Parts: sequence; structure tokens; C-alpha cells
Amino acid sequence: MMRIIGILTLFACIACKSEPEPIVFGKDACHACKMMMTDHKFGAELVTKKGKVYKFDDLNCMLNYYNSGKEKVEDFEYVLVIDYTQPEKLIDAKNAFYLKSEAIRSPMASEVAAFEQYNNLKSFKKEWSAIEMSWGEVVSQFK
Repeated sequence: MMRIIGILTLFACIACKSEPEPIVFGKDACHACKMMMTDHKFGAELVTKKGKVYKFDDLNCMLNYYNSGKEKVEDFEYVLVIDYTQPEKLIDAKNAFYLKSEAIRSPMASEVAAFEQYNNLKSFKKEWSAIEMSWGEVVSQFK
């Protein structure tokens, strides 16, 4: 009997595991605006500690939900964005580097692109006449 209880407990813990999921472009829809996700250079994901996954087509949509109070910020296990230079690759949003420019054509007009490596944004900064932003500045931008 104890063995059965142990096995059931193990399965319950595995079922509650919170992990990011890849965004399936052309199939997944944005949680906020409901548009199908199609631009591989943009996207974001929130994953709660309980394992609920929210996918977004643009930083604008994700941050509006993040700042909405529908979930407590501290309940998010993962806050992820797509690296502009590595389409479809989800990276830690809090450690990413950001550029904002009218030249950035993101799905929902956030005009923000995320980069995992600082060196990767340098050429885009000049090309787009963009300004650099930190995670805190990006979060405040969409409050």
C-alpha cells in the first residue's frame, strides 16, 4: 500500500512540473489578443509555478498580462521572450537586452526586440536608430 501511495505521489509531482513549451508558429494563438503567432522573431511566454503556460505574439501582449494582476508576478516560474537574432529561441526576459524603435515591426506594435547577447544588438541599434532598454524599463513601458 505504501508503495502505491509513493508512486501516486511521484506522478502527482511530475504532473505539476512547470516547464516552458516551444511556441508552435502557425498553430499557437496569443493568449491576450488571440492572433495566430506567425513571426518567428517575436513572441513571449509566461509559465506559472503550477505549470500553466501563457503564450504571446508580442512583448506588448505579454507585459499587459504580466502587469494586469491576474497572476501575481512572483507566481511566474519563467518569464521568456524570443531572441530576435535566434528566431523561435526563448530566453530569460529578465536577463535579455532590449531595443526600442519605430523601425521594429513587431506583431502588436510594441516596437521592441529582445536579444540574448548584448553584442548581437549593436548593429541593429545603429540600423534602427534604436534606444536600449533594460527589463525594468520595458516592464514600466507597458504599465
